[in-house]
Order: sequence, then structure tokens, then C-alpha cells
Amino acid sequence: MKTYLVLIFFLLISLKSMPQVVSSNGKYFAFRLGPHEDIKKSILKFAKDSKIKAGCIVSAVGSLEQLNIRFANQESAQKKKGHFEIVSLTGTFSDTSSHIHLSVSDSTGITTGGHLMEDNLIYTTLEIIIVELTEVEFTKEKDITYGYSELVIKPRSKQK
Repeated sequence: MKTYLVLIFFLLISLKSMPQVVSSNGKYFAFRLGPHEDIKKSILKFAKDSKIKAGCIVSAVGSLEQLNIRFANQESAQKKKGHFEIVSLTGTFSDTSSHIHLSVSDSTGITTGGHLMEDNLIYTTLEIIIVELTEVEFTKEKDITYGYSELVIKPRSKQK
């Protein structure tokens, strides 16, 4: 009996550590943001206005006049003014939260990246394509491993 209990215990632990996989169809949106617009505020406003429960960034090309990112495991963000090319913008979001990373290069080609914060202001343009995952929803729940609120992916409940 003890052997079965131990096996069940290890099975339950292994199930908890398995990646959460949920498939979904998607609905794509393409739009352009202009000078001085805030990337994060604009994405979250679009998600809220469109009632997006699960979205991700597919592609983004553009430039910034102000950079504001938080590096890994740091309390505060680093803000810089200048001209930066966006070389990567990736992440997940919903109408209530986001987890987005940004990488940029400066005029010498030096590249840096981190967590997208508010006050990343567009210089000339940001051409962005996002996808709404129409059959799932993203929520955040506290993960006891490190104490952070982490992404939870759930099938979207059928609306009547």
C-alpha cells in the first residue's frame, strides 16, 4: 500500500510540473501606432476595447524615442531618451494584464532588452500584428515557486 501511495504522490508532482498546453484558433489584427504613443498602454487599451481574453504579439517593427525597460530580477526600470530600433517585441496579454519583453538597438548597434514597462514612446512608427486566441483565456495566479503571479491558460467558457 505504501508503494502505491508513493507512486501516486510522484505522479501528482510530475503532473503539476508538466507544461500546460491548450490549443486555440486565432483572430489576427494589424495596426500602426504613431509618434509619441506608449506601446504598453496602446496594446492594453486595444485588448480592453476589443475584450481580448488571450493575445500574443506576432510581429512588431518600429522605433522609439524613449526606452523604459526593467532588467531581469531588478526592482526598478531603466529609462533612456534617444533613438532606438525595435528588434524584438514579444509576449502575452489579455484585457487585464500583460507579460511583454522588448529588445532594442541604439545607433551603434548595441542591443538591450527586458520587461516592457509604460513610457516606451514611439519615435516614427510601430507596425504591429497581434493574434487573439479565441478559445482560451489568460489569467494570472500566484506561483508558490517564487511568489510571482504567473500565466495560467484555461479553455474559454462557451458563451450562451
